[in-house]
Amino acid sequence: MTHFLDALKLITFAIHKEGYKFIVIFALVTAFLAMLSNTLGLIGLVATLWCVFFFRDPERVIPVEENIIISPADGVVTRVEFGVEAPDDLGYGKQKFNKITVFLNVFNVHVNRVPVSGTVTKVSYKPGKFLSANADEASAENERNSVVVKTASGTEIIFVQIAGLVARRIISDIKEGQEVKMGNRYGIIRFGSRADIFLPENMAIKALVGQTMIGGETIVAKLN
Repeated sequence: MTHFLDALKLITFAIHKEGYKFIVIFALVTAFLAMLSNTLGLIGLVATLWCVFFFRDPERVIPVEENIIISPADGVVTRVEFGVEAPDDLGYGKQKFNKITVFLNVFNVHVNRVPVSGTVTKVSYKPGKFLSANADEASAENERNSVVVKTASGTEIIFVQIAGLVARRIISDIKEGQEVKMGNRYGIIRFGSRADIFLPENMAIKALVGQTMIGGETIVAKLN
């Protein structure tokens, strides 16, 4: 019995607060479906378990190294671009940045983490479409929430939550003027999404296209 309990601890995980209402809804629908048919009940059970899995919020080991930027999300790097403009609502005009794009599928952890310590100087939410998060135009046309953090050295780092084809709600708990630490949880995107990170052009990028990111742990760039 002791071994069973120890094994159970290994597969249990915390649930993000945004997930509880969806889990309850899925469970109630499953109970109704089970009264109609065992097959429908089984389908509902699988869907409910997936919902629990989607909203998992595991602990992460935050790097202690200084002058680094970590990934704000789990997923796969689909783009590393150089000399691109930041979202127009942030007011950077034609200033150029290097951008890293992380795509999250519906099986990734969707809790987002702050990629660098500093002071939040701007938060800008923009409603929009729900194109596939992998589409080139998604960063400009989809629903998004952009955050700018200024580090102690004065460097500004931009990170953006972008809704995807299935996602319909971006949640962000971060506020302007707030002091944040690298690895802090700050929001979640429900049901599939994308995260963009905009960095100064002179910053050394460590992320590679196709690389799997662990939000809050994987180093994507270093401050010079």
